[in-house]
Amino acid sequence: MPELPEVQTVVDDLRAAGLPGREIVDLDVQWPPSIGGESEVFRNAVVGRTITDLARRGKWMLLLTEYPGTAATPPAGTPAAILVHLRMSGRLYLSQCDDPLTGYERVRLFLDDQRELRFHDPRKFGRVLYTPDPQIVLSRLGMEPLDPTFTVEALGGLLRARRRQLKPLLLDQHVMAGLGNIYTDEALWRAQIHPQRLSNSLSVAEIGALHEAIPAVLRRGIKNLGTSLGSGQSNFILPGDARRMQAHPDHVGARNQEELQVFQQTGRPCPRCRVPIVRIIVGQRATHICPVCQRSPD
Repeated sequence: MPELPEVQTVVDDLRAAGLPGREIVDLDVQWPPSIGGESEVFRNAVVGRTITDLARRGKWMLLLTEYPGTAATPPAGTPAAILVHLRMSGRLYLSQCDDPLTGYERVRLFLDDQRELRFHDPRKFGRVLYTPDPQIVLSRLGMEPLDPTFTVEALGGLLRARRRQLKPLLLDQHVMAGLGNIYTDEALWRAQIHPQRLSNSLSVAEIGALHEAIPAVLRRGIKNLGTSLGSGQSNFILPGDARRMQAHPDHVGARNQEELQVFQQTGRPCPRCRVPIVRIIVGQRATHICPVCQRSPD
C-alpha cells in the first residue's frame, strides 16, 4: 500500500504536470463503489469544477476545487475537494484521451486540455470521493509527521498517553497519519527501538531518536520518489510517453527501494552492526529488525 512518500510523490508529479487550473468537463465511472455512491451524484458534484491545487493529508490526496467566479465560501473556509485514497493497488495519473485503456480504469476525469485523470485500481479497494468539506474525512486522522506541530514534546505526549506496542501504534492512522509498514520499520531501525516496546516505556532519549527518525525516513522516501516493490514506474511518466521520460529523466521511477535498511532485507547484514536482519510478526504484520541494534523488550 502506498505510504506518505508515495502519495506525496503523486501529488508533486500531478502538480508539475499541470493539473492545477484544469476544469473537469466530463467523467466516466466504471466501478461505482470507487466513488462511494451513485455516478450521477458524483457527476453533478464535480463536472464544471476547476482543480485549483493539490495537497496531501496522511495517505489521502486532495484535489482542491472551485467553480470559476463563485463567491460561495465552503464550510470552515476550506475548498471543496476530491479526496483520493490509493489503498492497495491504486494509481492516479494524467493521460492523453487517446491513450489505450488497461481495463482497470475505475474512474476517469476528462479535462479541458484534452487530457484525462485516470484512477487505475485492479483490486478495487481505492476511493475517489467528493466532499464539500474535507475535514469531514480528514479530522479523523492523527498527527502529521512532516508538519511543524510534530515536535518531540507532541510525540512524547502521544506515546506516554498510551500503553500499546510501538509498531501497531505508529501504524494506526488515527494516531499517526501516513506511516505504513515500510517506513515504520525503517524509522524504528534508525532509532534503534524494538517494534514490540510499549509506547509508554520509551526514555526521553529514545523519544528524541524516534522523533528524528520518522521525518528523516519519510523525507528520504520523498526525495527518492517513493518506494516501489514492483515495476518502479513513477506516476509522472505516462504510459508510452517517451517525450515526457526524456524531458524529465529524474522522474523515471521510484528508487527508495535501493536505500532500504531493513524492510524486506531478511538475512542481509545490518548496515550498522552487520548482524543478519530477521523477520518477525508484530501485530499481525511482517516486521524487519536487527536483533542486536533493536533489543527485544523480553
